[in-house]
Amino acid sequence: MDFSRKLPIGIQDFEKLRTGSYLYVDKTAYIHRLANEGCPYFLGRPRRFGKSLFLSTLKAYFQGKKELFEGLAIAELEKDWVEYPVFHLDLNLGSYDQFSDLEHVLNVQLTLLESQWGKEDSEGTFSTRLSGLMRRAYEKTKKRVVVLIDEYDKPLTGTLDNPELHEKIRDALGGFYGVLKTADPYLRFLMLTGITKFSKVSIFSQLNQLQDISMNEYYAGVCGISETELLANFEPEIRRLAEKRKMSYEETLAELKKRYDGYHFAKESEGVYNPFSVLNTFATNDFDYYWFSTGTPTFLAKMLKNADFDIPSLEDNVTIPAPSISDYRAGDVNPVPLLYQTGYLTIKDFNPKYNTYVLGFPNEEVKYGFLDELRRIYTPSARLSTDFRSDLFVIDLEAGNVDGFMTRLRAHFADIPNDLSNKTEENFQTIFYLLLRSMGLFVQTEVKSAIGRADIVVWMKDIIYVFEFKLSENATAEEALKQIDDKGYLIPYSAGTRKVVKIGAEFSSAERTLSRWVREDVG
Repeated sequence: MDFSRKLPIGIQDFEKLRTGSYLYVDKTAYIHRLANEGCPYFLGRPRRFGKSLFLSTLKAYFQGKKELFEGLAIAELEKDWVEYPVFHLDLNLGSYDQFSDLEHVLNVQLTLLESQWGKEDSEGTFSTRLSGLMRRAYEKTKKRVVVLIDEYDKPLTGTLDNPELHEKIRDALGGFYGVLKTADPYLRFLMLTGITKFSKVSIFSQLNQLQDISMNEYYAGVCGISETELLANFEPEIRRLAEKRKMSYEETLAELKKRYDGYHFAKESEGVYNPFSVLNTFATNDFDYYWFSTGTPTFLAKMLKNADFDIPSLEDNVTIPAPSISDYRAGDVNPVPLLYQTGYLTIKDFNPKYNTYVLGFPNEEVKYGFLDELRRIYTPSARLSTDFRSDLFVIDLEAGNVDGFMTRLRAHFADIPNDLSNKTEENFQTIFYLLLRSMGLFVQTEVKSAIGRADIVVWMKDIIYVFEFKLSENATAEEALKQIDDKGYLIPYSAGTRKVVKIGAEFSSAERTLSRWVREDVG
């Protein structure tokens, strides 16, 4: 292994990255353009996508540290390296379990700035302290101030499941950030990063000159790694990974793309890879769900369940009006905007006629990780979280062992809690879909035929399974099987080479599990 090629995993400080000779995907051309436009900016990206490193790069640039940028794009673009006073506030430092966490984070960082620029006795609030700091820094240096706020919304996203605390923090931050709207005489540059725009935070409603570049086509690649950048910067790592996994170079690229590529942050833009997952894959020489495992989206999964959301539609079929995609209002019943902003969905298409986006999972890491999390939310049981053996389900289906497969499912459905609020056929069907899809099986729901829709179709290498479900209170498994024939659900598969198996099943809402099933092989 070539240890001279140091991977910057977890490195968020640009100066440390450059002086430590870590590999760096050059994003400095973006820095030059942003600095020369000089607008106040907001950049939204999912967690662990490089926002903090990008802000740190801006900080080094505005501090005039020319030597750190030698050999990078900006070295050819920038002629005047000017040092400005830089205020770098990082709100990612707290857990925000209580309001005092926010007070502590703000106080620590403002106190550090005051040790350099001073404080007046009249400045008794966080807002007046920030305002006084900007004024004094400008007066002392005769240069306008650069303000960089990293993860501005961490206190807000971290309290979405605590409405009372969320509202209190929102009001406090609204006043704190609101100071920036009157600070224009002292500001050279302003950028906030975060995950989402919270509509009720005053900086977005009152600081109307703040330019949101989150979905700007030019800045779509400002965070993450494009395929062009991957090939230009990491060829040795790709070849080493291919050697370790006993794959060809082309197969390795295809696997990386399938697992970690696919994020789109504009209507028309090159897809980008998740940088955290890619770097960890190169570090371990193994494919895994690195990004997903660092932050379980339990709250988002619960939002979907509580909203009775059509879970199968998450796979490339969620349509959302363009005005709704970029911000979030606490209490919104529609979880889709937040799913996009947090990186669990991405742009798949844009319809200019109706001004709507089509969203879906960006890649396999997100798809299977999120579907498995949903499965755990819909079927919360100790057995599912510890002893769940997806391989046994797949082995049964591959072998045509329907009774074994359905018996396993019955055991897991039995773990659905007594207080399940929605004991409908659709709810059981959703759970069934999540179980199968999280195993990586090709599953279709509500598959159209000439005169109806099959509940679920599962495609295996040699067998196609067509399922129809009924609540035992409403119909029998035999009636479900008859419906498959009467509605022509098998017609699309009659000309294929795979064996077709139709299964009618009854769910008992009283017993909270599969009660009966019948099968019939076709042909």
